Parts: sequence; structure tokens; C-alpha cells
Amino acid sequence: MRVESDVENQTTEVIRLGLVVAEFNSSVTTEMETTAEETAADRDAMINTTLSIPGVYDAPLAADRLARRDDIDAVAVIGAIVTGDTDHDQVIGDAVAQRLTDVSLERDIPVTFGVSGPGQSGAEARERIEKGAEAVNAAVDMVEMLV
Repeated sequence: MRVESDVENQTTEVIRLGLVVAEFNSSVTTEMETTAEETAADRDAMINTTLSIPGVYDAPLAADRLARRDDIDAVAVIGAIVTGDTDHDQVIGDAVAQRLTDVSLERDIPVTFGVSGPGQSGAEARERIEKGAEAVNAAVDMVEMLV
């Protein structure tokens, strides 16, 4: 499941992550991606592949594709859903959360939800960039727990 690397005669297991990043609200998601990458490095995890997708709604398909790969131990999904004039944000958030859960259970691989919102303004979304780090931490924790 995990790759072993030899660093100074010590064998360590490296958790291999797939990262899915929504481009919509990129002023927020770009920073979330940076925190995710920094957290992966801090946790000695390796991001094997990053998929940029148009928006959060597209995340389940991208996560499923990554979850099928033999070189991915977990998938972290990053995005930001902000409130508009309708309840569209609620519909998107509910649908995506459910389908990502389905991907995780169907593929037997952790798929974490680093999506801020729904029900937030753009300013509130910018205050929640740590969701990228939280998604990576959860992915690493789940892989370690399930081994």
C-alpha cells in the first residue's frame, strides 16, 4: 500500500496522496492547495498527482479516478463553496459530500473533504484556507489508522 524509502539507512513508509483542487474560487483554493502541500511535506507524505478541476461539483469523478490507482493511498479534495442568491451552494455541498463518501467506501480508500462551505461568504472562505491542511492531515491519519 505504501512506498518504502531508504533515508540514511532508515526505512520509512511514505504515504502517497492524490490531491483534487477545484479551480472555482481560485483566490481561496490556490492558498488551500499551498497549505495542503506544506502539510504533506511536514507529514512526510508525497503528493503523487494533483488534479485541477473546474469546480467542487466535479470532485467525485476526479477522486474516483485517483482512488482507482495503485500508486495512491488516499485522496484529499480541496474546494470552496460560497453562498449565492439561491440555495445552490447547499445542493452542491450535500451532493459532493455524499458522492465523495460513496467513492471512499466503494474503492476502500480514504477520500477526505477539505471543502469549506456551503453557507459562507467569499471573505469567510478566505478565512478557512486551513481546510487544505486539514484534508491532508485527515488523509494521512486515515491511512495510518487503517494499515
